[in-house]
Amino acid sequence: MAEYGHLKRVPMVTVKRLSRYLRALEKFQEKGFETVSSEELAGELNVKPSQLRKDLAYFGEFGTRGMGYSIPKLAEELRRILGLHRQWAIAIIGVGNLGTALLRYKGLNEKGFRIAALLDDDPEKVGSSRSGVHIFHIDDLPNLVKEKNIQIAILTVPAPAARAVADLAVKSGIKAILNFAPVSIKAPPDIAVMHVDISSELKILSHHLAELDLSGETVGYPIVEDNGE
Repeated sequence: MAEYGHLKRVPMVTVKRLSRYLRALEKFQEKGFETVSSEELAGELNVKPSQLRKDLAYFGEFGTRGMGYSIPKLAEELRRILGLHRQWAIAIIGVGNLGTALLRYKGLNEKGFRIAALLDDDPEKVGSSRSGVHIFHIDDLPNLVKEKNIQIAILTVPAPAARAVADLAVKSGIKAILNFAPVSIKAPPDIAVMHVDISSELKILSHHLAELDLSGETVGYPIVEDNGE
């Protein structure tokens, strides 16, 4: 088994690519392949083979010269590196349209995550359930974190409430927050926080479209993928 550590030294862009490598490996497995070269794996994701090898080198040596990578073994190592060798309990805070959509997303339960609790402060929702998951009052979060060993909170609350809810999540013992609210939140250094700003992503796409003239040729400053090199 490869040795890996010092994860804080690994660039975030590399960690993001690891999940893409794993997804590609799983597709190769579904097709019945046992091995794959760095060129083949990198080609599936439109990255350079040298970048793929550099990303994996942060965690150890996985391939065999002249033979490539064992798909089952590399996939297993990537799952371990990404923490997907175990299941993580999640609390979705905010049971509106977005929260409900995430609850119904099968990819979560299939990829090492489990929705353990739903929370809201709407009296009409609290006490009911969605897709078999009970909706608790937001004030129950501290107890739920302990009882259900919840590590991750997904925030799908309105922007004005996001910071207060994030503070409560941190005080309750949550170790990672995925924030969908269109507002920046702060947390202690040992708490992982990621923001998903759909509006911001759309603005980036809008910029890309604005840089295209009617003939389809790029003008100005085109957007390119940052390979972290």
